[in-house]
Amino acid sequence: MVRQEALDNFILFGQGQIKRIFTEYVEYYNSQRPHQGIGQKIPIPLKAEGKGSIKKIDVLGGLHHHYYRIAE
Repeated sequence: MVRQEALDNFILFGQGQIKRIFTEYVEYYNSQRPHQGIGQKIPIPLKAEGKGSIKKIDVLGGLHHHYYRIAE
């Protein structure tokens, strides 16, 4: 799964780059991505979101996106 969702989308130049991509993907996978096996919940959810405007964080250079609300 990591290869399809992350590594296959980059030209890899070294082990350091692979480690950075893998680390960022694991963080995204465990703290922002819903999992079907646990009822579309996030394994390690981030803090509660506010009721403000919606913002976006690019993950892996824009390959994935995380949307959240900011407190007003």
